[in-house]
Amino acid sequence: MGNIHEEEKLAKSYDSDLMKRLLSYAKPYWKYLLISVLLLMFVTLTELARPYIIKIAIDNNISSINQPMQVYDINESPIDGIEFQDKEYVRVSRLEDKQLPVNESNIYTLLKNNDNYYLVKGNITEDANDLEIIGDEEGNGGLRILSGEIPYNATLLSDSQYNEFREDDIKDLNILALIYFIIIVLGFIFNYVQVYLLNYTSKKIIYNIRQEIFSHIQDMSLSFFDKNPVGRLVTRVANDTEKLSEMYTEVLVNFFKDIFMLIGIVIIMMQMNIKLALMSFTVIPFILIASAIFRRKIRNVYRLVRIRLAKINSTLNENITGMKTIHIFSKEDKKFKEFDNINRDYFDASKQEVKIFALFRPSIEIIRSLGIALIVYYGGGNTISGVIEFGVLFAFINYLQKFFQPIMELTQKFNILQSAMASSERIFQILDKKEDIKNTHSPKALEKFNGKIEFKNVWFAYEKDNWVLKNVSFIINPGEAIAFVGATGAGKSSIISLINRFYDIQKGEILIDDINIKHIDKYSLRRRIGIVLQDVFLFTGDIKENIRLNKEDITMDQIKKVSKYVNAHSFISNLPQDYDEPVMERGSTLSSGQKQLLAFARALAYDPDILVLDEATSNIDTETEALIQDALLKLIKGRTSIAVAHRLSTIQHSNKIIVLHKGEVKEIGNHNELLDQGGMYYDLYRLQYKDDFSIDDNNLL
Repeated sequence: MGNIHEEEKLAKSYDSDLMKRLLSYAKPYWKYLLISVLLLMFVTLTELARPYIIKIAIDNNISSINQPMQVYDINESPIDGIEFQDKEYVRVSRLEDKQLPVNESNIYTLLKNNDNYYLVKGNITEDANDLEIIGDEEGNGGLRILSGEIPYNATLLSDSQYNEFREDDIKDLNILALIYFIIIVLGFIFNYVQVYLLNYTSKKIIYNIRQEIFSHIQDMSLSFFDKNPVGRLVTRVANDTEKLSEMYTEVLVNFFKDIFMLIGIVIIMMQMNIKLALMSFTVIPFILIASAIFRRKIRNVYRLVRIRLAKINSTLNENITGMKTIHIFSKEDKKFKEFDNINRDYFDASKQEVKIFALFRPSIEIIRSLGIALIVYYGGGNTISGVIEFGVLFAFINYLQKFFQPIMELTQKFNILQSAMASSERIFQILDKKEDIKNTHSPKALEKFNGKIEFKNVWFAYEKDNWVLKNVSFIINPGEAIAFVGATGAGKSSIISLINRFYDIQKGEILIDDINIKHIDKYSLRRRIGIVLQDVFLFTGDIKENIRLNKEDITMDQIKKVSKYVNAHSFISNLPQDYDEPVMERGSTLSSGQKQLLAFARALAYDPDILVLDEATSNIDTETEALIQDALLKLIKGRTSIAVAHRLSTIQHSNKIIVLHKGEVKEIGNHNELLDQGGMYYDLYRLQYKDDFSIDDNNLL
């Protein structure tokens, strides 16, 4: 894997290998996902059923006034009909549905003309308001209706008589309304359960992925963090995992809803009217062309947005972390301008994304409107001529609107999928990064060290062939107090990191108690080595938890005991809440000396066999240094201690001082021995304490 700076190397629009890995995280929850898919099927059915129920209500009940009826004598009708004046009337459509014969000579039609209702003998399909109503030529009070030149016998109906013919329609409408309401309620219940179940499953999957990433990052060696900025890593754990969440919810399962919806609409439309359905589908090629153009355009813009968003995260992390330095050197304006440029770049990329979406969606709306216009033009004419029922036309318009929605959502899902591919590639780049520092097959988990440390011809480089340590060899015996001195960049801190196996050496051996540290379990190794660094890191929480570091077997009494031991108790007890005093991020409310004392207490609480002090007293004031010097003698008693210091006054008590220069051991001895040699240590000491030397004899006054 390259380092995480390489934001430009994004994934393909779809990568089957990446998708397989993403699906592997969903595998433990396949039952939940299957239930979600099944619920989506029911949700889709409830949505598809609604327009069809309205279509039935319109064609079979609301507009059924003009439907022809077959008349029978009482008790002779093959199915139940409407009884009126000793006759039974059955709609022809019901007979045809049951494939029963129809006698064209006994057909009657209900017509409404000028707010009056008529029962006409015959099948009249013309608009009743265009018909001419005349009296009976024989003068018996009857009525006739002229349709063209053809007269039809008619009977004027009272409102109550008309209501008798519509009574079944009203009952059917009530039943359909109840069914419609039940479908809405069921759809809501199915949808609620499905959304809850799907989002729960998605969040659980993302929870596991995020846990795995964080755990994996914790296992990485320090060289990994040397190459990868914190802001980018935070983006991986936070932002990129959220993109995967969208993929699991919006794409993985809801994709089936779009498919179910499209298939269902096609089947229903083809079943209702094939010609009208085929005409509706003529706009699909235009939709596909628009979607293809959109995908190609949005892909490039999306990549640009992701790159610039990552830069914002990195810049924010860097500037907020270094805010103290920014204030000290009055660089607020400069840093603001830098961030403003990066933020403006992101804003410009986001505008491009918005422009493309703003163009795409109206384009789809125009195509959809053209499709509906075609339906209205063709279907409306056929509805007027009686070829197509009005309910069918209504249903077609409704289904066509629903038909475009999944297509638009599928395009959006493509964008989400592409986003997930890019995010998953970055996440898997981290997960595929193997640990640089690995335990051997059967590492030794030592519970205690005697404290012997040996470097044998050690060569080490952070980058290839740029050697930081060159053929370094020395032995530290159990219980000895050892100090490393040398100019900046001599390799002192690198030796400390190597003893803890934060990095692995390229050549030579490092032994603890005559065991190669590569054969010791790295976790037990680090548990037995206590480190106090120059830059003390405190976690958000309180004082006692920063000493205990969640090791629950360290009691409150032990915390107080070690705090008193390193002279930290006095300042802690003066805090408003004592050991429960809140600690802000990185201990910002505490002084450098106080943080250093807490670091001493923390190290001692773990009772290490080897104690490492890396420039641990460099940030301490004179008064606090006196307290720490007193504590140091207690700390190092009975354990091997290693100190790295520029201030030579803090290491004069050491049993052995190792002088480093440009990665090589130049001198080894105690304080007096090295002064007598008159070498590098002598020069360093003289530089720091030149006022205490005689110009003539180079001896301490």
